[in-house]
Amino acid sequence: MNREVARESVRLLEGRRPFVRATVVRAVGSVPGKAGATMIVRDDGSTVGTVGGAALEERVKELARDALRERRGDLHHFDLQKWREGGMPSLCGGSVDVALEYVPATPHLLLWGGGHVAQALARLLPTLEYDYSIADDRPEYVAPEKFPHALRRVVAAPETLWERLTPTEFTHLYVLGYDAAKDLEVLRRSVDRFPGAIGLIASRSKREHMFADLRRAGIPDEGLARIRSPIGIAIGAESPAEIAVSIVAEIVRDEHADRETDASVGPAGVVASHGVDAA
Repeated sequence: MNREVARESVRLLEGRRPFVRATVVRAVGSVPGKAGATMIVRDDGSTVGTVGGAALEERVKELARDALRERRGDLHHFDLQKWREGGMPSLCGGSVDVALEYVPATPHLLLWGGGHVAQALARLLPTLEYDYSIADDRPEYVAPEKFPHALRRVVAAPETLWERLTPTEFTHLYVLGYDAAKDLEVLRRSVDRFPGAIGLIASRSKREHMFADLRRAGIPDEGLARIRSPIGIAIGAESPAEIAVSIVAEIVRDEHADRETDASVGPAGVVASHGVDAA
């Protein structure tokens, strides 16, 4: 892999954009791209690097776009021999094997409310190399000692949250039960603006009251359907640490479900589940 491809891989990872890395892993005979030749195909179809050019490269681009859509990689064999059945339109005479590696976007969670669950998540997320940011209207609850690995620590009122932050920076928004009225305001302002997955920690009663209030505020049922509540996989979680485990397990499950089956529900692209209620 050359330095330009390596730099672009890091840039895409840090920008939380999925991509496919195509690498020539075996070359036999006369071929334009030798073993190790690498090309990146971004989610918009643009590329960096090369696996040899010509018809081979165009075919690899097509397969990479398929891999991005299906969220899975594969290994492909190509005969660069026009005269052979199934061969590429090439007179090179050799053959290559190209590995396509699907690299998903890294999750970046925005946690609203810096209480015990958020702090438990903050201890767990870095072990999976998941990014997170924290937002609260109480300065002491976004302190560096509480959230040392946060990409962003933002003091903001619910009304100004999306003035301070860009919704597309994040893949998940978790509203973590700090204050019912403020949680409600964050949800009201996020359903139409936040494109990723939205999770709410709430008891059954609190959830019913909040959803009723959101309906009265004009949020349609399809908007409410975007709010996942309860959150997390149902493991009987009670403590903040257990709740954090159940939430992270749900994210991991959804990440693999997206890649393996492309099964998704709604604009958030997540599979609904039933897990953690909270007071």
